[in-house]
Amino acid sequence: MASLTRVTLEVDDPTAAERFYSEAFGLGPELRVRASEAPTTGFRGFTLSLTVAQPSTVNSLVDSALAAGATTVKPASKSLWGYGGVVRSPDGTLWKIASSAKKDKGPATREIDRFVLLLGVEDVLETKRFYVGQGLKVGKSFGRKYVEFDTSGPVTLALYGRRALAKDAGVDPDGTGSHRIALGGDLGTFTDPDGFEWEKASD
Repeated sequence: MASLTRVTLEVDDPTAAERFYSEAFGLGPELRVRASEAPTTGFRGFTLSLTVAQPSTVNSLVDSALAAGATTVKPASKSLWGYGGVVRSPDGTLWKIASSAKKDKGPATREIDRFVLLLGVEDVLETKRFYVGQGLKVGKSFGRKYVEFDTSGPVTLALYGRRALAKDAGVDPDGTGSHRIALGGDLGTFTDPDGFEWEKASD
């Protein structure tokens, strides 16, 4: 089964970014950073999502992110689907921390159930066909609205309409320039229809 093993964020200050992510979320090798000064403005076309078991764990991760230097985009709150919020890291990446549960069933933990990369794309069906052609298998699909791929790596890849993803994150959908992200896995090196770049993960 094809895999997405890591996400590399391109940042102005890798040392500061590594410190932030260690303090905020404690993620492992599935998240990397590297230096880049590629120009970018506004919405970069993706969000990273951490799915956890309950609201108290959402609050724990949001609080640690804010303490490490993130800013609030959407305060954590209940919704029809569960509980969650969105923060922006100091390097500009949007992070959604969420749980499908609305009530706690135990003490807060730091355990992350899923790490999801959501790409905001212009045409969900076109990009879905592209990735199927690259060897990915579809796990969930809701027409032109949402697609989630069934991958074996630690990162889940999903597609959402760009404007819908920006709305979900609480930001304006307009943006230009580099996505400032690279996807690493065993699919090889290519660029998808929306300009997201893949590279071979050698380790």
